[in-house]
Amino acid sequence: MKAKNRVRFFPLLLFIAFPLWAQDSRMEPHSFVGMTLAELIGRFGPPRAVYAARGDESWQDDVVFEYAQGDFYIYRDRVWQVGLASAYGIALGDPKPVALLVLGGNAEDRGNYMLFSLPSGGWPLMLRVNFTSAGLASAIFVYRPDF
Repeated sequence: MKAKNRVRFFPLLLFIAFPLWAQDSRMEPHSFVGMTLAELIGRFGPPRAVYAARGDESWQDDVVFEYAQGDFYIYRDRVWQVGLASAYGIALGDPKPVALLVLGGNAEDRGNYMLFSLPSGGWPLMLRVNFTSAGLASAIFVYRPDF
């Protein structure tokens, strides 16, 4: 590449990459998992709705706080799972091949859902993307698999 072209390309690269540097890391989906109720309400205020999510067993029941940012599943006094409209480059409605391309070779394709291990601090974290029979993303969760 000629020096003149590099000079034109560098400002363009900075323009494109700058929004990535400006992101608030506290708003990353993995940072929601592990929040206490006090931290959740302190950050987002009162939820717009609260509902129960019934699991297959009674011990799997959750209280879910619904916010614009996502649905926060609570176990005791902490968030253990977050349901999101988009995360890590995948959005609801995206086709499965797009999700596989975005996550790369480390994604586990399990047919009607996909798992991806996320880097984490004190506990393991997973990304799960559920798909409809038509192959479109229908649910996106970031969660602790050890719960």
